[in-house]
Amino acid sequence: MKYTLKDYQAEAVDKVLTNLEKARSTYRRDGDEVAFSLTAATGAGKTVMAAASIEALFYGSDTFEFDPDPGAVVIWFSDSPALNEQSRTRLMQASEKLISGDLITIKPPFAVPELEAGKVYFLNTQRLSKTSLLTRGYVPTADEIIDHVAAPDDLAWNIWETIGNTIANEEKTVYLVLDEAHRGFDTKTSGDRTTIVQRLVNGEGGQPPIPIVMGISATIDRFAQAMKEAQAGDRRQLLEQVAVHPWQVQESGLVKDTVMLDIPDEAGNFDSVLVRRAARKLQESTDRWHAYSADQGLADRVEPLLVLQVPNTPDAADVGVALDTISDELGGLPSSAIRHVLGEHKPHEFGRWEIEHIEPQRVQDTPHVRVLIAKDGISTGWDCPRAEVLVSFRPANHHDHITQLLGRMVRSPLARRVPGDERLNAVDCILPFFDRTTAGKVVRYMTGQIAEMPGGTGRKVLLDPRELMPNPHVPESVWKKWDTLPTLSVPVKGARPVKRLVSLAQALSSDRLRPGALAEATSHLHDVMDAFVAEYPDRVERERKEVWDVHGQTLMGTTGRTGVSYRQFTERADARALRAAFEDAKRAFGADVAQSYVDHLAGPDDEDADDDGLTAAYVTASALAYIPELRAKIDAVSERVAKDWFAEYDSAIRELNDDRQSLYFEIWTLATVPQPGRLRRPRTRLEDWKVVDANEQVAMAALVGRHLMSDADGLFPISSLGGWEYAVVKAELERDDCVGWYRNPPRAAVDALGVTYRDAFGNWRSLFPDFLFFHEIDGEVKASIVDPHGHHLDDALVKLRGLAEFAREYGHHFHRIDAISNGSNGPALRALDLKNPTIQNAILDGPGMVVDFYDGEFSIEYNPGAAG
Repeated sequence: MKYTLKDYQAEAVDKVLTNLEKARSTYRRDGDEVAFSLTAATGAGKTVMAAASIEALFYGSDTFEFDPDPGAVVIWFSDSPALNEQSRTRLMQASEKLISGDLITIKPPFAVPELEAGKVYFLNTQRLSKTSLLTRGYVPTADEIIDHVAAPDDLAWNIWETIGNTIANEEKTVYLVLDEAHRGFDTKTSGDRTTIVQRLVNGEGGQPPIPIVMGISATIDRFAQAMKEAQAGDRRQLLEQVAVHPWQVQESGLVKDTVMLDIPDEAGNFDSVLVRRAARKLQESTDRWHAYSADQGLADRVEPLLVLQVPNTPDAADVGVALDTISDELGGLPSSAIRHVLGEHKPHEFGRWEIEHIEPQRVQDTPHVRVLIAKDGISTGWDCPRAEVLVSFRPANHHDHITQLLGRMVRSPLARRVPGDERLNAVDCILPFFDRTTAGKVVRYMTGQIAEMPGGTGRKVLLDPRELMPNPHVPESVWKKWDTLPTLSVPVKGARPVKRLVSLAQALSSDRLRPGALAEATSHLHDVMDAFVAEYPDRVERERKEVWDVHGQTLMGTTGRTGVSYRQFTERADARALRAAFEDAKRAFGADVAQSYVDHLAGPDDEDADDDGLTAAYVTASALAYIPELRAKIDAVSERVAKDWFAEYDSAIRELNDDRQSLYFEIWTLATVPQPGRLRRPRTRLEDWKVVDANEQVAMAALVGRHLMSDADGLFPISSLGGWEYAVVKAELERDDCVGWYRNPPRAAVDALGVTYRDAFGNWRSLFPDFLFFHEIDGEVKASIVDPHGHHLDDALVKLRGLAEFAREYGHHFHRIDAISNGSNGPALRALDLKNPTIQNAILDGPGMVVDFYDGEFSIEYNPGAAG
């Protein structure tokens, strides 16, 4: 893959490949069709995950220890040719091995007896409809049994015959990927798509069902229900769903953290005023992105886009006035900078403007388009990360359309979070026809307070956003203490020390920080392997013999006699068997190290090189992969060298641009245990000066001082804090020695202090303590972690243990680490001093419920004013 998969993406791909392997075995062994789904929130990178899965399916994968299916044929089906083309482009962009010739769009004339293995074929509803040139207009009914479907004129095979012939070939396995899978099983509507999808999946009228089906969608329920019904009817087995949770997408930085809503403060016609504001926000966003692109040395700078959402029946004159307003505010705008994606693919007149149509999938890569006119159809299958501002002419009762479209606008332009700059991690939504009550509903809906929305968890939605900067009233001594605080990263599942070292070496070489680092790294590991061969020659020779020997068993039965006798046999491995053994070495040591060790053993590559010597080198490398003690030594050396290099180049890495620093951070997390890092200072922060109460009414936020990020007056809003959070902040700020505090962001970021813990299933997760407080004690600034967390919550115990483990390891960096909750005896808050070794041991080693700790001898009344 050209892209480094996010941790959750790699985990999902691993599960997809496990399902594909199960499905292939089930189909080949029992003849049963199989289905499963991949569901993930908008912006999760479903196509990237699919690309990694298909690449492994065709070519195998050392990373996922997956063997290729040499007979794999993939049919990618969607509702739209444009969406198919967008998916095809993304697959090619993401994969190192899938080239244009492997990704075939089926269109007339197309007449082959079978589809070719190792190819992805793109089909859509129109190509399989009864009027398509590929089908000659004949689609049998569900109860019609036929042996042959007439081919289109001048073609030897129609597309249904081609698919059927491919399925019938025992050397091939056909996989169907249903993009936006839910749309093929909508029982409320009828049409070609429903008929065609169900025919592909279930088989009808002599057409065999496709053996293996993977549905991809953000909302997979209808597809899953249809597959369950097929399973109940003994038509198809259903495997476990592969699901990516919204919080994982939010933490990744692939989608934006903040949505800012602008609405009128009073009744009246303010659409032109807010449209002008939208244009001004577009210009501000453009200036900011251009400055950031220049500062970071980005080859392609981000060109923000304004989306103008109109009603289903727009008033052309009103839209024209809006375009006039936008153009005036921007100092002039040519019509070529405006396009529409309305259903009619022809020029539209809006006032004095004549606006051309553009295909939605082309908008992202057409940077001179700065304004896009759209309805609601754009909310499905469209992707434009540079869309930064939305102004909607939708009436207030259409808040569902707003939230749907925002799902397409929250993708990060750089596919990563901009470190420490919340303004560049936000999207603006201007709603001229909304009032406070309706806007409150949108806020509560998008943040998951009313009903769950994919991707909503963890995102801030702001009504009156203010951009905050480092507080001018907070002394520099606080920031210097901040710079020393540790933060932990979640290790990547299945990470390997060798891969981490090789990735680090490649990055250091690429950035010219350590030229030749890869050769140096592999040389370190070759020395370890050579030393092991020299020290344990007999052990190595035994493993070499195992590589050469292929063991088998002969079963013999004799006529007239009962029972079967067995005889063992051994054959010498051929080239194919040796290649398979070397694949194990590549998995154990990584492809770079395994191949370079073969070259090291074989010597210079010249015409006089001994073929037997080269074969012997491959056998030795393969043999070493089967020795656990050596693999442990290789891992240990890889860990040590990587640790030394990270320490040596820490300062130099911090001087690189954000994109390169992000790469090194990903390499840093390629570890088997949590890795400590240092917090980076936030650049900007967005907070809401208004708050939505339980009655969905909007009110002004309460303000306090001393937060590390503030407005020009040193103020920070706290009305959004919960009851315990509010009480903690109030109590801590009453201390005379408090010189600063920080509301820790609830997601992975360079300016968020993270603590790792294992969840109930043993997986590594991150928690982000609510608050950091800074106190000046005896002339020295000290930091404290204070984390109020309900003891009744499902994750209370695992998170408390994670915080206690963090305190045991890193407590010397902090003055206090307090876990706050109430006990069962009343509402008064109690504190657990997690720096206390006795309390640490009780939490980490003892059984019991969290409430017992707050009820028992270990807790004290929470009274920060008494702390010294």
